[in-house]
Amino acid sequence: MNENMNQYLEKAKVLIEALPYIQRFNRKIVVVKYGGSAMTDEALKQKVIEDVTLLKLVGFKPIIVHGGGKEISKWVGKIGKEPQFINGLRVTDEETMEVAEMVLGKVNKSLVQLLEGQGVRAIGISGKDGGLLNVEKKYSNGEDIGFVGEIKKVDAQILHDLLEKDFLPVVCPVGMDDEFHTYNINADDAACAIARAMKAEKLAFLTDIEGVYKDPKDPATLISELLVKEAKQLIEEGYIGGGMLPKLNNCIDAIENGVSRVHILDGRIPHCLLLEFFTNKGIGTAILHEEESRYYDGE
Repeated sequence: MNENMNQYLEKAKVLIEALPYIQRFNRKIVVVKYGGSAMTDEALKQKVIEDVTLLKLVGFKPIIVHGGGKEISKWVGKIGKEPQFINGLRVTDEETMEVAEMVLGKVNKSLVQLLEGQGVRAIGISGKDGGLLNVEKKYSNGEDIGFVGEIKKVDAQILHDLLEKDFLPVVCPVGMDDEFHTYNINADDAACAIARAMKAEKLAFLTDIEGVYKDPKDPATLISELLVKEAKQLIEEGYIGGGMLPKLNNCIDAIENGVSRVHILDGRIPHCLLLEFFTNKGIGTAILHEEESRYYDGE
């Protein structure tokens, strides 16, 4: 009986530990950029959906922005084309754009379906709908990479209206330019622009790494919290490279434009969102503004 009672008390402790975070972020907007393995592994996908459902039910206002890179590459291969990348960005010709939009639409509705299965009213929306994401053509170091868009403007009112009506928006990163041409948008960029426009309290990136390391070869150098100035310093001193560099720049940009906290999380860990949002220690890297209080003061 005692052992059982201890298990129950442990559960109660976990719930009580979550309480201040639930109070603090109640009615606040959180943007979740959903990508990496958490999108391709069905069991992980289910856990992410459960996390987002819980966030919504305890009073958060989540918005999901999803990618679809691996899936797009698979379908581009199926039509006999080789995926092409310049400086890490997918070259998107007209045919690839057509495939990308179809695949992203399929991913979008599968996420809506899973959320609805959890009893959440979800709405899948493309950046084209209602002119949500207005873009201009993006170049990579002056090179033409086709139909890839840089976001100029987010019509935040559309998302506010959906949240107001208690829907959970699931955004597909496709937009239009002023001439109504379709462009593919990097999902990290889309999540960042949406978080800025919505003045989100939190922006969380689900990735295939544990967070930001001072030395990527040494897991012991994982950084739990970073102020913006510290993040800039790491970049200047050359500690950050590869795919983490644009991600970290996106994080800094989001925080300098009104987002309170940005989290880089390992989406391969089941329930990573809950562990980061609701526990004192967290599991990834949180990047915050100078004025933001650190979680771990006094520990």
